[in-house]
Amino acid sequence: MTDVESFAQAINSDTRLIWIETPTNPMLNLIDIKAICKLAKSAGILVCVDNTFASPYLQTPLDLGADIVMHSCTKYLGGHSDVVMGALIVNDEQVANQLQFIQNAVGAIPGPQDCFLMLRGIKTLHLRVQRSCENANKIAHFLKNHPKVNKVYYPGFKTHPGHQIAVEQMNDFGGMVSFDLKEDTAKSAFAIMRSTKLFLLAESLGGVESLIGHPATMTHASIPQMDRHKIGLTDSLIRLSVGVEDVDDLLSDLKQALDA
Repeated sequence: MTDVESFAQAINSDTRLIWIETPTNPMLNLIDIKAICKLAKSAGILVCVDNTFASPYLQTPLDLGADIVMHSCTKYLGGHSDVVMGALIVNDEQVANQLQFIQNAVGAIPGPQDCFLMLRGIKTLHLRVQRSCENANKIAHFLKNHPKVNKVYYPGFKTHPGHQIAVEQMNDFGGMVSFDLKEDTAKSAFAIMRSTKLFLLAESLGGVESLIGHPATMTHASIPQMDRHKIGLTDSLIRLSVGVEDVDDLLSDLKQALDA
């Protein structure tokens, strides 16, 4: 989807929905929402954007032409790793009525405590995400200059292939950073993840606490190694969800883990 012209060739008469995730997990690729929506609209196709990594603070896909925006609210919207919820956001009454009918029919209704926790989290969304972005920027630059690190995937770098798209459709570059190691083995990644004290080992993201994860054996374990390697998801790739802690503490934690 990063190549709009090539992606257009995959659309046919059976296509009813284009589902975008941007930035992508865990490689942080950027997709031009406006360009995809323009392409879809000319063919009468709906576009849904998974906006979980960006959150509404950084990106508003409805303004870029999307029909549906999806959030794993468990992540940035909730922000405290204590609620499981999802949301679909639309600005078309007909689509809203269709989704509401399905929700009512299958009983996909969050409980009152979940709603309370989500409302609480949204109140501090702007503060949390901004701090995560600031911390992630410093951590990405630290990793880029570390001798044991091979590649750093972070849209804030001008060398990132999607940097210009991020500048145009996002307010900042997000709190997610991925990197792999020159010693490209899962064993090397495990050694680092065992050594961190502040970065907790977990699959989730978007909370106030910083998390570290290994996509090859966690979130993307079901994908064959050959397919993972095709997109750059190496055995040593580590994904960071940068939280709101003091950035010097986070940098010290990563430094000691890498040096060890």
